[in-house]
Formats: sequence, structure tokens, C-alpha cells
Amino acid sequence: MDHLLAIKVFCRVVEAGTFSRAADLLDIPKSTVTKLVQELEAHLQLKLLHRTTRRVTVTMEGAAYYEKTNKLLHELEDIESNISNEQRTPRGRLKVDMASAIANFILLPALPAFIQQYPEIQLELGVSDTNIDLLTDNVDCVIRGGELSDTSLIAKRIAELKFVTCAAPHYLQQHGTPQTPDELGAKHRIIYYRSRKTNRVMPLRFSNKQQSMEIQQQGSPLSVNDSTAQLTATLSGLGVSQLPLFMAQPYLDNGQLQLIMTDWQRAAFPLYLIYPQERHLSGRLRAFANWVMDVFQPHRPY
Repeated sequence: MDHLLAIKVFCRVVEAGTFSRAADLLDIPKSTVTKLVQELEAHLQLKLLHRTTRRVTVTMEGAAYYEKTNKLLHELEDIESNISNEQRTPRGRLKVDMASAIANFILLPALPAFIQQYPEIQLELGVSDTNIDLLTDNVDCVIRGGELSDTSLIAKRIAELKFVTCAAPHYLQQHGTPQTPDELGAKHRIIYYRSRKTNRVMPLRFSNKQQSMEIQQQGSPLSVNDSTAQLTATLSGLGVSQLPLFMAQPYLDNGQLQLIMTDWQRAAFPLYLIYPQERHLSGRLRAFANWVMDVFQPHRPY
């Protein structure tokens, strides 16, 4: 048995969900996939997979084996990358996770240029507003904002996101235009962003030359846990929001949104590219990180 090949095949079966799909992805016969998995199970004296006619599921032992061996396979790819020409021609899978708004408004529109420049990198993009664990979820890097708490990770500051307070013109025509945070909190509907992880509603933050303050109404009629949904709700006239400028700008330009309270600003929101320390030498990750820095250059004040 080719032990390393058997491990690679097993991991791809887990990811693909079927032996047939794994065989297609690996471009080898299904019979070879089946044989290698069976030999691996015999070698380990463990049942790694439950097989049915339609689907393959992982046993408890198989899930633990997958988590450890898949991490080792990534590390092996990185080692091989550094002693080959991969630094000049990056190749292989790169798993990246980011928030929905970052993906849809900034990164995905720019992605054709990256794919053209690095055709041998296979990107796997996870798109959600939920913070994930890079190590347990076996992700190469994430793009996330806010304060960083895990000092074991490497973080590159890639942008400073500006926020604006805005509403749809038809909402303002009906309810009036607030001039101060106090007036906004007392008389207006606010569309709040709610953390998907903690379910905590994020307050609106304001500051001017004299003071800083937060607005968080009790019993607000609407909060959302996705920034794209928050934009849609604001465009629909459901209330006032604080949105990243990169999301709001096209709708400010065409008149679907209107800035309010421009004398009261929210502090810029730092955005980072974050990855585990053991991944920092990967050629494909280095290529992606350099490209991301270029993509987000317009969103940096420095």
C-alpha cells in the first residue's frame, strides 16, 4: 500500500462525500479509491467510513483521523513548496474565509485577475459573517475586522474601513432627517447589526470634536446578522444604518441612499488578513496575501 496516497485518497473521499466524486477529483479509477481506503482501514484496524449506496459518512475515529492527517498533508505541501519552484509558480489548494460583504463587494469582483495570474491555485472560499477557528477548521487564512485577541496568529493589516450613517430618501421624507445621535435614538428606527456568534446587537457609534457616544435602542424592531441583508433593509426604507462606505457608495452615488449626520463620524474599522504561524511560508498563501494588499489599497488611508 502506498500509505501517503491512501491518506490523500481518504481525505478527498471525506471532502467529496462519495467514492465516485473523489475518484473524479483525483482522476483515478473508483476501484483504486475503494482499494486504498480498504487497505488503510486494514492497516489501522479501524473503520474510518460508513458506506451506503448514495453517501459516505465518517465514523468518529475517521473524523479524528481526517482532522490530523489533513493538517499534516497541508504541512507537507508547504514543505514541498519551499524546495521546489512553487514560490515562482504557486499551486495547490488555498482555503480562505471572509465576511459576506468583503467577498461580494471587494474581493470577488477583483478575483478574475488573481485567477489569471495564478491559474494553478485552487481557491476554496468560505463566505459568512461567522468567525471560524483557523486550526480546527483547517483554513489557510481569513479576512476579518475588529480587535484581535489571539496573539498566536499572524495578522497583516490590509485596510481601514470607513463607515457612514445613511438611510433611503423615502424613509427620510416620511420620518425626517436626524441631526444628532440623540435625535436619531429617540425618534427613528435603526437597523442594527447582530453578531452571528454571540447574538449581541452592535450599537451605533458616533464621535465629533467634542464627544463620543453610542446609540442602542431597547426593543428595536429589526436587527440582522448579515451585512448584505442590512444594506438591503436600508435600501428598502426600513430605517437608518451605519454601513461600510464601500457597500453604501454605489447607492449614495445613484441616490438610493442619503448620508445623514455627517458631522458625527464612526471610527475606522481595521481589517486584517490572518493566518496560523506554520502557514506563513506557503508560496500560494504569499501570492494571495500580496494580491489582497493590492486589492485593498484604495481602502487604506496610509
